Amino acid sequence: MRRREFITLLGGTAATWPLAARAQRTERVRRIGVLTFSAESDQEGQSSVAAFREELAKLGWVEGRNSQIEIRWAAADVEVMKRFAKELVALQPDLILTSSTPATAAMLQQTRTLPIVFVIVADPVGSGFVESLPRPAGNATGFTPIVTSLGGKWVELLKEIAPRLARVALLFNPPTATFVEGYLDPFRSAAAAARAEAIIAPVKDMPSLESLIATEAQQPGSGLVVIPDAFTIQHRAEIIALAARYHVPAIYWSRSFTEIGGLISYGPYIVDEYRRAAVYADRILKGSKPSELPVQAPVKFELVVNLKTAKSLGLDLPPSLLAAADEVID
Repeated sequence: MRRREFITLLGGTAATWPLAARAQRTERVRRIGVLTFSAESDQEGQSSVAAFREELAKLGWVEGRNSQIEIRWAAADVEVMKRFAKELVALQPDLILTSSTPATAAMLQQTRTLPIVFVIVADPVGSGFVESLPRPAGNATGFTPIVTSLGGKWVELLKEIAPRLARVALLFNPPTATFVEGYLDPFRSAAAAARAEAIIAPVKDMPSLESLIATEAQQPGSGLVVIPDAFTIQHRAEIIALAARYHVPAIYWSRSFTEIGGLISYGPYIVDEYRRAAVYADRILKGSKPSELPVQAPVKFELVVNLKTAKSLGLDLPPSLLAAADEVID
């Protein structure tokens, strides 16, 4: 090879080296914080976070290459959520995912500048997280899977599956269900239409929960509506076991209850909400602002019935209900 040609080739090749090196050096690693109400041992919590990670990877955010995820598992403890929120904000992540109303409240107490995408928040406007659903205005946006009208729908379905329903208790934990007011009017109206007495039933811990269910079991025609809050989600196995022990029909908001023995559930598919959150996270990491992304409602609700549990309670399910169910667990 001639000397001039060699120098030209060498010069051209060398010129590409800094470009490649600079490309590798300048691919900034984005840090994403996750604050979830679930315990680390919770299977649904793990599946939900895994869905968020998987969807992010599909969108090009690969952990260890251009993203890093810091997760905090709060196990439905509001004080722990506050501590973890402070920890995550101190890391100054590029984005924070929060799950549940109390987790989002804790995070917004710590920052009004870092971008936040929330899931499983029942009333983001009433809770003060956003100004409106179409125009959030602040540093938070996300997905509100539980609309308040469900407070009435749950009563209607419970009456259909348990026709002798004469009183129905709305079960919730006040510290983790600060949004409950929005459900009360639809709940009371549906109970009146079903000719059932409406009972507002706050519980603060497991002893008060068992006491409530035991008391309701002593009244003929009692039933339960279990509100979607971090406490009831965290203790769903215990709630289902108590409902079975005292033979009280109950309706839940997530299939994660019916899958482990709950009688009936109606609500959104929660794992899918985390996938949708990843899409918003991708848009924000690429430059969109939370204030520009509207808060979204669920795209699909699903009805799941546990036939085995119905039989153990002596309930004959109407064919119309079974036909309408998205899944019947036998």
